Amino acid sequence: MAYSKEDIVRMVREQDIEFIRLQFTDIFGQLKNVAITASQIEKAVNNEIMFDGSSIEGFTRINESDQYLYPDLDTFVVFPWRPQQGKVARLICDVYNPNGTPFDGDPRGVLKRVLKKAEAMGYDSFCVGPEAEFFLFQTDEEGKPTVKTNDEAGYFDLGPLDHGEGTRREICLALEEMGFEIEASHHEVAVGQHEIDFKYTDALRTADNIMTFKLAVKTLAQKNGLHATFMPKPIFGINGSGMHTNMSLFKNGKNVFYDPNGEKGLSRECYSFIAGLLHHVKGMAAVTNPLVNSYKRLVPGYEAPCYLAWSASNRSALIRIPASRGQATRVELRSPDPACNPYLELAVCLAAGLDGIEKGMTPPAEITENIFKMDAGARSAHGIEALPGTLEEAIAALREDPLILSALGEHVAESYIEGKEKEWDEYRTRVSSWEREKYIINY
Repeated sequence: MAYSKEDIVRMVREQDIEFIRLQFTDIFGQLKNVAITASQIEKAVNNEIMFDGSSIEGFTRINESDQYLYPDLDTFVVFPWRPQQGKVARLICDVYNPNGTPFDGDPRGVLKRVLKKAEAMGYDSFCVGPEAEFFLFQTDEEGKPTVKTNDEAGYFDLGPLDHGEGTRREICLALEEMGFEIEASHHEVAVGQHEIDFKYTDALRTADNIMTFKLAVKTLAQKNGLHATFMPKPIFGINGSGMHTNMSLFKNGKNVFYDPNGEKGLSRECYSFIAGLLHHVKGMAAVTNPLVNSYKRLVPGYEAPCYLAWSASNRSALIRIPASRGQATRVELRSPDPACNPYLELAVCLAAGLDGIEKGMTPPAEITENIFKMDAGARSAHGIEALPGTLEEAIAALREDPLILSALGEHVAESYIEGKEKEWDEYRTRVSSWEREKYIINY
């Protein structure tokens, strides 16, 4: 929908909306909002609402703290889970400096900058379809999350085993009311694990949708006495949650990854895009897999990819090319997890792929064997490298990838690395229950 300022003001009045949340995302992917009452809507659509940026981690310093929210009018939507009286709507915003320039530390702005680069290279759109997995856990008497799932279902199972099914259906209906096109919703491999896929669209909209999706999932789970988490690996010994990212580039409305005469129906640009992703995927890891916990998902044996390879059929590869061709040809990166900041994740994916195209990179040969079943010798004979094994390694790889640093921009890269180093240090120095169980008696 394309809305004008007048449309928004009219809808707020006509639909009896009492509060509007002006939403934006911090660099670590946390959704923030400034809530205003309906009387302030004209100020909001005229970009006159300000907030204190120094209170947001990784944003600005105290002495330059005032920032402005510029709403993207097309993101206006009413939250369907709020009461009919006193409705709540939201607008997703870009963050600007007082002098009217875009703020460097705004993740949405980071993605917009890389999209501009794609446009300058002649591509009209970068389309993305995410597959975000999450767990639904029961809560205790105090409403705190447990790791009990109340659920014995397996992959694609249908009720009565799948106790999350009712909540999942409610989430799908709410998202559809908000304009999402839900393509699939099913139970995943692990107990208590779910996936809802929504239709691919242009990257900026997709990143907005992922943030809205996470909010809807968490809100509706809570309403049903459950806790939804996008933590990549909440339970040892069972599959973690990923966010496979399906990408395609379009030029003049045509999918440039498809070439009916190319090998496997793929174009040279597609192969170069794959090569660019493989070349930069280690440097991207701190963004695509941002938590200490992310690296407990990326281990052999649980369907998550940990080795650098691509394939048209092999689900153990990091990059897979799903079977459909024509306009639906796409490259699926399987390493990202749903804890990532979607704006930064899509920005680095696109930057890496475009670098591959610009430099005419060629990917290594396709790997069709099951990589998980190879030993270290076989992997090294195929030249297959591994993703970083810890957040610390991922931060080091990011520091060494000038292209990814430049895609993030100096402000975001510096604040992001600083925040992640702090997180790693906190983890490294904290004593875990595993250590106590293992050592307290024997030593």
